[in-house]
Amino acid sequence: MKLDGCTALITGASAGIGREFARQLAPRASALVLVARRQERLEELRDELEARSLRPASKGAGQDDGGATTKAHITLYRADLSRPEEIGGLAQWLTTEKVALDLLINNAGVGDRGDFANAELQRVQDMLRVNVVALTELTRGCLPAMIAQRRGAILNVSSCASFLPMPAMAVYAATKAYVTSFSEAIRTELHGTGVTVTALCPGPVHTEFASIAARGSDVDQQIAPGFTHVSVENVVRDGLDGIEAERAIVIPGAVMKLGMLLVRLTPRAILRLAMRLGR
Repeated sequence: MKLDGCTALITGASAGIGREFARQLAPRASALVLVARRQERLEELRDELEARSLRPASKGAGQDDGGATTKAHITLYRADLSRPEEIGGLAQWLTTEKVALDLLINNAGVGDRGDFANAELQRVQDMLRVNVVALTELTRGCLPAMIAQRRGAILNVSSCASFLPMPAMAVYAATKAYVTSFSEAIRTELHGTGVTVTALCPGPVHTEFASIAARGSDVDQQIAPGFTHVSVENVVRDGLDGIEAERAIVIPGAVMKLGMLLVRLTPRAILRLAMRLGR
């Protein structure tokens, strides 16, 4: 699906990957609905994007989209997607306001790092509600209208963690395995409808997500090697390219592409042994 002139909704838009999606889509979309739980962050992002519309585009050869002007009409919607009533409230608002979405980016996510036996139950519940329930319900709410207009795309932000069990990130990896599997399945169901589904599966990205997922001074926490990281700008650029190319799965970065290929080719027994030895 071509993104120029689309109407897009982005969850988790106040920071990290979601914020970068808003920045890169603003010069191309006709309307953006930015959803997050932190109203002040949303307002800062809106002000930044609208300020771009007051200056001429300065993008030149070899530059990124940082100088592109914003043409999208921007709407903010504050919602905490860990709360079931607020998920339903967003879905109802979309219906009431008759927002005709072409693009849904399910980016909001919650993480946690540390042994499951010591996990806070509230954090576990939040991960399940945001990473699985909210994503599923928003997708279900948006699909019928997309199918009726025979145009639309859904980008579900998953993770390379979805391809293997991850000790110390057990619930997070499991929720992302759901996201990748769910995306692949409904993509097949939607064949021929004009609606596509893409799972974006980044590896480590330098955002505040990792620090929020951390549990203080847990000595078992590990940081991925620097060479595995991909910039947030490149992750988002690859994701948008993937939507336009109607790809099923997008794994940004050559290192992570190779790594995930090896994971898929490695027998599960060997992966289990490697994970035990890596603890």
